[in-house]
Amino acid sequence: MTRRAMKRIYLTKLVDLKIDFAFKELFGSEKNKAITIVFLNAILKRTGRNVIKEVTFNNLEIGGDHEEDKQSRLDILVTTQDQHQINIEIQFTNQYDMIKRSLYYWARLYSNQSQKGMAYTKLKPAIVINILNFHLVKETTSYHTTYHLHEDEESFRLTDVMEVHFIEIPKLLKQWKEEKLDPWSDVLARWLLLLSIVDQRKSYIYEDIFKELEAIAVNDKHLQDAFTSWNELSLDPKERQAYEVRLKQILDQEAAVNEAKWRLEVAEKQALERGMEKGIEKGIEKGIEKGMEKGMEKATAQVARKMLEKHMNVEEVAEITGLPIERMQEIKAELGL
Repeated sequence: MTRRAMKRIYLTKLVDLKIDFAFKELFGSEKNKAITIVFLNAILKRTGRNVIKEVTFNNLEIGGDHEEDKQSRLDILVTTQDQHQINIEIQFTNQYDMIKRSLYYWARLYSNQSQKGMAYTKLKPAIVINILNFHLVKETTSYHTTYHLHEDEESFRLTDVMEVHFIEIPKLLKQWKEEKLDPWSDVLARWLLLLSIVDQRKSYIYEDIFKELEAIAVNDKHLQDAFTSWNELSLDPKERQAYEVRLKQILDQEAAVNEAKWRLEVAEKQALERGMEKGIEKGIEKGIEKGMEKGMEKATAQVARKMLEKHMNVEEVAEITGLPIERMQEIKAELGL
């Protein structure tokens, strides 16, 4: 089958790799380990002796201390041949707490290494990489920013054990449109543009990016493999169903947040007009927050019901929706299954 024929049949069916389910399927699986290693080396600028040669995929429950982190797992967590831990998080929508959330994840990742009686000198670096489908860092137009601990006056680095990355896809696309990117020579831009081809929120496909990467893939085996795995993921009925469920959940949550923000703005405006701003501001915020939480919980439970009605495994549904197993059993009983 020619590339042109493949494009005509499959391009409109490709899933958005910025949805965490799809991202984890492509970059977080053992069969695509070589792709993950290339991707990590590009982000971390590892070359020569520092290059990542091998990774082990891990699962880590990171939540528990914060309400929004219950039942959540890190998107992708790997350990390198040097025992460095690297966490990659993909965020499709802005939850307005990304910086603090990222630091919290790093702290848990770093502290989880420690065992009773273990010397601090044995603690290895922990790295958190955040790929964001929204703007975050206002101080720069760069789409990739990296952070360490530095001394305030002379800017020398305190330690290498802490490293945090933020990658902002909208800034990347802006540079692409301004013809400031060269994916032929810039490996990181190449892989990040791959993530950008499908924009599910806008129902748009960047065919110009697809054509460019398709040409580059002729001489890039890892990129070829990524295209193949992406197509297979997009066309597999079971995987597609799980993706659609996760996509709906994300968009429903995003709509609930936006509606809550709108209601808060309206309420604040009305309060100002009535001259009662100070008296009711706190109550409004609390009420909106409760309403938003209930709306999200209801949307998630509805998604779980639909999946269970299709006889999907309880554990799989719990993993995708983030609901506890106990809640899955309750819903299953309600449905008489």
